[in-house]
Amino acid sequence: MKGRGELYRNPSQGKIAGVCAGLAEYFGWETWLVRILVVSGVLLGMGWFVVIYIAAWFILDKKNSKVTASPVKDKIKQAVTNATSASEKDFASESIKVKSRIWQAGEPPKQAFHDIRRKFNTLERELRQIERYVTSPEFTVSREINNL
Repeated sequence: MKGRGELYRNPSQGKIAGVCAGLAEYFGWETWLVRILVVSGVLLGMGWFVVIYIAAWFILDKKNSKVTASPVKDKIKQAVTNATSASEKDFASESIKVKSRIWQAGEPPKQAFHDIRRKFNTLERELRQIERYVTSPEFTVSREINNL
């Protein structure tokens, strides 16, 4: 199992303060599930949910205010970015996380399959364009001129 990292608030995805969104990301759950659990706890008479929520609002740091990468990681990321083409960057930056249970964060398997299929179709089109150019007379003429 992957390490969870640190617990923080995520106000960009939150409704009130981002506490539920931060908890959902920390545990790898869907945000709606955490919200339902908190609201259910409050409605069922567990008033300490409100106290804990407000305390977490003031105690937890915001996600955007933290430094997420070290300078070494930034240099490595910059080198990889410079080495890859524009289309490779698009595909490398998109990672598909498939959820196996409804409360987990990620995409349903059917949606993930369609996303992967779309990526492969795009790569296939680009590869066909490259092959078409390499096998064209224009490429042969360019290569002969460059060899002079």
